Amino acid sequence: MNLAVISFALGVLFLQTRAALPSSAILLVAALALMLPALRWRGPVVRLALLLGCFLIGVAWAGWRAEWRLADQLGSAWEGQDVEVVGVVSGLPQDFDRGVRFEFAIEQRLTPGAVVPSRVQLAWYHGKQAVPAVAPGQRWQFTVRLKRPHGGANPGGFDYEAWLLERGIRATGYVRPGAATRVDDFVWRPATVVQALRATVRQNFARLLPAEHYPWQGILTALAVGDQKAVDSDLWVVFNRTGTIHLMSISGLHVTLVAGLVGGLVGFGWRRVPALALRCPAQRAALAGAVLAAFAYALLAGFGVPAQRTLYMLLVAAAALGSGRVVAPSRILVLALLLVLIVDPWSPLAPGFWLSFGAVAALLYIGSAVLGTGDGWRQRLRGWGLVQWAATLASLPVLMLVFQQFPLVSPLANALAVPVISFIVTPLALLAALLPWAPLMLLAHGILDALMAFLFWCAAWPVWQAPAAPPWVAVGAAAGVALCLLPRAVPGKWLGLVLMVPAVFWPAQLPPPDEAWIDVLDVGQGQAVVIRTQAHAMVYDPGPRYNADADAGQRVLVPYLRWLGVRRLDKVLVTHGDADHAGGLASLLAALPAERLLSSMAELEGGLCAAGQGWHWDGVDFRILHPAPQAYLQTTRRNSLSCVLAVDAGGRRMLLTGDIEAVDEIAMVERDAAALRADLLLVPHHGARGSSTPAFVEAVGAGEVIYSVGYRNRFGHPRADVVDRYAATQARQWRTDRDGALRIRMAPAGMTIDATRRQAARYWHGR
Repeated sequence: MNLAVISFALGVLFLQTRAALPSSAILLVAALALMLPALRWRGPVVRLALLLGCFLIGVAWAGWRAEWRLADQLGSAWEGQDVEVVGVVSGLPQDFDRGVRFEFAIEQRLTPGAVVPSRVQLAWYHGKQAVPAVAPGQRWQFTVRLKRPHGGANPGGFDYEAWLLERGIRATGYVRPGAATRVDDFVWRPATVVQALRATVRQNFARLLPAEHYPWQGILTALAVGDQKAVDSDLWVVFNRTGTIHLMSISGLHVTLVAGLVGGLVGFGWRRVPALALRCPAQRAALAGAVLAAFAYALLAGFGVPAQRTLYMLLVAAAALGSGRVVAPSRILVLALLLVLIVDPWSPLAPGFWLSFGAVAALLYIGSAVLGTGDGWRQRLRGWGLVQWAATLASLPVLMLVFQQFPLVSPLANALAVPVISFIVTPLALLAALLPWAPLMLLAHGILDALMAFLFWCAAWPVWQAPAAPPWVAVGAAAGVALCLLPRAVPGKWLGLVLMVPAVFWPAQLPPPDEAWIDVLDVGQGQAVVIRTQAHAMVYDPGPRYNADADAGQRVLVPYLRWLGVRRLDKVLVTHGDADHAGGLASLLAALPAERLLSSMAELEGGLCAAGQGWHWDGVDFRILHPAPQAYLQTTRRNSLSCVLAVDAGGRRMLLTGDIEAVDEIAMVERDAAALRADLLLVPHHGARGSSTPAFVEAVGAGEVIYSVGYRNRFGHPRADVVDRYAATQARQWRTDRDGALRIRMAPAGMTIDATRRQAARYWHGR
């Protein structure tokens, strides 16, 4: 049975890597044809056919679920159109600097003919008047403007579209200014009652522990109700660098802890009431109490995916133990895996899926007999150390594959943080959620304050980083972990370390001499470019700022550089001060050292860019073409001072232009039209109407042009007349909103451009 479930799981995983959905009906027929012989015959060939049939059933199941969910979509003709709807606020609304964001379950489409999905995510922005109070369970009637799920597509980056699909959110948008009517103050449904309770708990924490005086209030809120947005973004960096990020959100560990605590209390009390013990064994009562407690906590925490996975695992374990039969732990694990994939076939897309199942599998693998069950303190300490060792090793392949880093201090940080968070802070936070008493919250905050001082100290330790390795390296590392966790007397354990070496020391892929590798990242409405030569790396614009707590440097650029294996930058060039080009600078410089900063902004440290500047790296020439030195005395327009960079490699040239406008293009043509000639052009000002003049387009003469633009951006970039102008030159046109990140290779053998959304296409992209 174990192999059958694993085959099913591989089928589900296979489907999530496809660019298009296969026919589920055909797959089921093929699976049945393969599995029917097993009813009469036995043998290795029949068993292999049975496993292949289970694989096809996994593909068919995941495909059918995907078809069903994708069918609930926003009609393409209704993107960007005003639609009047009635619905209920679901989930916890999240305040941000410009308004409030919330999930909305649509009940009625009042606009005739509107094709709108049943569940959307909306933002309600402050206008002339402040946004009214939005709370879970309220029924509203207002006009919305929606677009299909869309997120940045960058190699190794977070897939926002997959995240929305897993949660059943099939469109995003915003509430239009104008009439909005709150139809009902509260709609009584089980889901809305739970969300209202979560909102009440969050309000109690905010009221009794004001954030301006109690900096860890957000962590306590996250531990109680799973509101991770309550945690300051800077703190996630600390948790990431110490390997404790799993403790600061509702994880399987917390759900298991609550289930074990409540189950133990129920069993303790049940045994002491003879009438109850005679009617139902205390062990079964304890199991029922544990499952109910886990379910209640998962609901309070928002029923997030990690909590769901743990709940399903506990359900399987409780059913196995309650049956009175002896069930192998490995059987419980694979049954839990089966249940998780049936309920949520998209769960393998989340790193938490692999971390949680990997950690549990590692603990089962080393055997329960050695996990600190001895009587003496030495045996218990040894068992605790073995648990930490197993969990750390099991997480290493996933962390290196997904995040390209491993905190060296993680075992030490977790040795203290796990018991403090799990056995002290989380129980106190939950007790305070049930009984909002200030002393309870203050006690939890005080203990957390001491722990945070320790974690800040740990965060200063180095973090091991390595570039992204191929998936087969992670598989080999997982086999190495299995070898390392074998009993001490087993020979050949050292081979496990050999298998883990590639994941830890995977080398960065570097351009050969005379080549330049240029990546135009998909950062939405903004610009971020990474340029690498054999021994150097630079960033041309660090991307936009999204809101007060997030920017492209933090969310896109730094993770991408880590994925490449870039640990330092030789140069950062910021074209000008607009937020869509310079918004990610602070996050970038905080994460990676930069030898030199160049910009058109006098307020920044470093030099000013000016025409005539240049440098030479590894056979590649870089030259600044704009602005002229005297321009800083003639204008203060940010766009007009954009730094224009020409990159020459392998007999090819790329021109990167920032946000220059028509007057600047004309000045450049008049100054030196020949210097503008290029094979590839990063189109000025995202294709705005006030740029890409005919004279400039003709002078550049690029055969390839790239627009760095956001999906359905409010500026309408690139403008239709600009697109037509480049089309008239027969240039091939690329767009980051349509093609994702673009990876350019300029070499003596030629120039290639690869689009992420074409190379790593998935069936949910654009749907």
